[in-house]
Amino acid sequence: MYGRMPEDWYEANRTFWDERVPIHAASDFYALDRFRADEDPLRAFEREEVGDVTGRSLLHLQCHFGLDTLSWARHGATPVVGLDYSGPAVETARSLAADLGFTADRAAFVAADVYDAAEAVPDSSYDIVYTGGGALCWMPDLERWAETAAALVAPGGFLYVAEFHPIVDSFDDATGSRLVHDYFVREPWVDTATGTYADRTAATVHNRTVEWVHPVGEVVTAIARAGLRIEFLHEHDLTLFPRYENLQRQDDGTYRFPAGHPRIPLMYSIKASKPAE
Repeated sequence: MYGRMPEDWYEANRTFWDERVPIHAASDFYALDRFRADEDPLRAFEREEVGDVTGRSLLHLQCHFGLDTLSWARHGATPVVGLDYSGPAVETARSLAADLGFTADRAAFVAADVYDAAEAVPDSSYDIVYTGGGALCWMPDLERWAETAAALVAPGGFLYVAEFHPIVDSFDDATGSRLVHDYFVREPWVDTATGTYADRTAATVHNRTVEWVHPVGEVVTAIARAGLRIEFLHEHDLTLFPRYENLQRQDDGTYRFPAGHPRIPLMYSIKASKPAE
């Protein structure tokens, strides 16, 4: 439910993620065995929009245990750095990197809060700063996030954001066709659901989370105010898990509404560049 922000929101969220790392690592959702065997979890639209990363440095903010980070390394980005505030996630990412034969100078992982990224990562700037689905909802201060991300983009580089569209949280869970929540809500959403999107039946103890809805206009404005030039904002009719009960799994592993169902954007992506000096 929406309500006041608990004072312990940060610790509650971090503890939630710490507990779910081993559950996710063992799940079919992340399929680490297939990942080790060269399966690419990056979405087709991300690979197309980011373009050729060969020889370019890349920083992945809020990387969880690094599947997308390491996938960019497989596509030729070097070095890649993943940052996450969950210690168990970072340790799992480092283990995965070693399994794939990446040395620390090619793929490094740092445990730190995203707001402290500038002080925590090994380099002062990166050609590409990337953040994937399900990151921004954990940010209470979006302007501070945008300023942090923008400061880490090298001149001539860009920030790339691929996110779940916030409008999905305004509709009912069953069909995604009935408006039930305010799109412009300012209070955080406090949830206590057990399990996790990767395993709904998992037995979990730390279940309270605090999340925020950031309308797309707020995201774009924060990035622009941080000094980056918006190259594009794209909206997508696909998502990565069955957010609504009637979404249908596609051959590429994404989910879409069935034919004939009115569509809403389920994800969006933004590319924002920093002028070359």
